[in-house]
Amino acid sequence: MAYNFNEIRLEKGMYSERGKTFEQTLEALDPNENYKGTPYEGLDAFQRQLKRFDIKVRGAGSDVVEKFFSTSESAVLFPEYVSRSVKAGMEEGNILPSITATVTRFDGMDYRSIYSAATEDDKSLRYVGEGAAIPQTEVKASDHLVSLKKRGRMLVASYEAIRFQRLDLFSVMLRQIGNQIMRMHLEDAIDVIKNGDGNSNSAATYAVGDSTIGGTAGTLSYGELLNFWNTFDPYTMNTLLAAPDVMMKILKCSEFQNPLSGLNFQGTGEPGNPLGAKLIRCSAMPAGSVIGLDKGYALEMVTAGDVNVEYDRLIDRQLERAAITSISGFAKLYTEASKVLNV
Repeated sequence: MAYNFNEIRLEKGMYSERGKTFEQTLEALDPNENYKGTPYEGLDAFQRQLKRFDIKVRGAGSDVVEKFFSTSESAVLFPEYVSRSVKAGMEEGNILPSITATVTRFDGMDYRSIYSAATEDDKSLRYVGEGAAIPQTEVKASDHLVSLKKRGRMLVASYEAIRFQRLDLFSVMLRQIGNQIMRMHLEDAIDVIKNGDGNSNSAATYAVGDSTIGGTAGTLSYGELLNFWNTFDPYTMNTLLAAPDVMMKILKCSEFQNPLSGLNFQGTGEPGNPLGAKLIRCSAMPAGSVIGLDKGYALEMVTAGDVNVEYDRLIDRQLERAAITSISGFAKLYTEASKVLNV
């Protein structure tokens, strides 16, 4: 049986299709649905091209980088391999899905979000009598644009230095680049939660020792955490993003050390939480601080496409200065759905 993927002509221009990624362009030429019931079912269009040129990218028997450049057409696949490896690194330990309510894909660099301008009277639950006006919730466009930031790393390596390296090992290096890029996006998200997105919506900040939280500055008890939790009504504090030093103080509270919590932590690596919130240790958080948020209402992530690579340079083996970038930004949705506690 003849398969279509063997007949596709691969060229650089497939990376510059307007509004399409290389993967989407390839999929349009070689739809996955054509391979149902065949040995290639379950592979996507890119993976079928790897099969076509007999390029193995994983495992002890993986090929060397040079295998991508055995023909001019197989070289076209190299930027997509780099992009996928970087994205795999971005997904490893990615905690952004745990703190963002929604992800918006936007083609541009300046984005205007929306927000709910609700007063205390608007948020109250009132009886609506017959013929009476129904309370309103007004949704407005943000006053200021949310700027998207390009984050990335420069891949600096001569082709001669990596041509004989196994792809499995080279993937590790690329995944680390992805991990570093995601760390930059996480730092951007934390900054927006704390300081706002330019629309006068910085998070309310409390401190251990003040009149609301109580306790003694520099220490942390379960009582202070409960007082912090209580500031979220009508939202629910379902996520806690803690700096490593604060994480240790939280876990040392006796309420976090009951036998069932210990068994859960030993079995899954997830610490039990009497507050009912997901507890996340985050080294990107400033020391001595913790962010509490209602994950479903606090933050919007805005992203401009996938990971971008300088495909021309990679295809032409000009790896000495090849940029790998990702563009994202963050917008606050409901200001009161996220708060900061300083210990």
